[in-house]
Amino acid sequence: MAPGGSACKDVIESHPKSLKYDVATTKTDKSHTRLQSGKHGMQSTNGVHELLECPVCTTLMYPPIHQCPNGHTLCTDCKLRVHNCCPTCRLEMGNIRCLALEKVAESLELPCRYQDLGCHDIFPYYSKLKHEQNCQFRPYNCPYAGSECSINGDIPFLVTHLKDDHNVDMHDGCTFNHRYVKSNPHEVENATWMLTVFNCYGRQFCLHFEAFQLGMAPVYISFLRFMGEDDEAKKFSYSLEVGGYGRKCTWQGVPRSIRDSHRKVRDSQDGLVLPRNLALFFSGGDRQELKLRVSGRIWKEQ
Repeated sequence: MAPGGSACKDVIESHPKSLKYDVATTKTDKSHTRLQSGKHGMQSTNGVHELLECPVCTTLMYPPIHQCPNGHTLCTDCKLRVHNCCPTCRLEMGNIRCLALEKVAESLELPCRYQDLGCHDIFPYYSKLKHEQNCQFRPYNCPYAGSECSINGDIPFLVTHLKDDHNVDMHDGCTFNHRYVKSNPHEVENATWMLTVFNCYGRQFCLHFEAFQLGMAPVYISFLRFMGEDDEAKKFSYSLEVGGYGRKCTWQGVPRSIRDSHRKVRDSQDGLVLPRNLALFFSGGDRQELKLRVSGRIWKEQ
């Protein structure tokens, strides 16, 4: 036992968590994480890289980096998880910072964690995390809204996933004419008719249509999302139209990137929104069954 250290009798077992993307790619061999020295400092070698990994969660540590009296290091989140007890030697962690390791980290350059997905930029250690949070090569979340799907990946992977695992209809073309039918339109309860994917201009678009409660009012909404980045989505526009009995409602807008969640787009009402009474009027008949025909088109802005 180190001088001044007190043993912790109970240490909470932590289960390692990995934030490394492993859905459609393989992990990069750490032995290849060796970069040429640049203007930001020394090259990152395998040994130093391992020193900066938290022994509990295995992710890279950022200041403050904590250490126990015996010198075992730990990230801030895991220090809280193990109740301030070193998981290696079981000494009380105290409030000791490993300033030397923090200083070493400042001189390192590392590749983006999404290197295998196409990002080949190199970043100073403390800039790497901020970049990765907005890296255009980071995996996309599954755009399916009918269930809480935790799958993520690149666009080709997600297109296959939507088709095979969610049985989503796939269509080629930039115009569409879809009919939505529900026998009891009074059962809103966030009912979802989703999803249709269109392959248009060599890109993929997700057409959503669903019922949900807007405050106390039941409404229907239809909107389009683009399977790609926001700056690419802004190169396209789309229109939606629904009507009947000599009347129609139209909407024109810009598709939202699937970086924005389905719920975020829906709750912002960025699409064609119809109150239930108007939707039933367009449905005709005895207004006891929803029969809506939504047509639209997608075009590329010049």
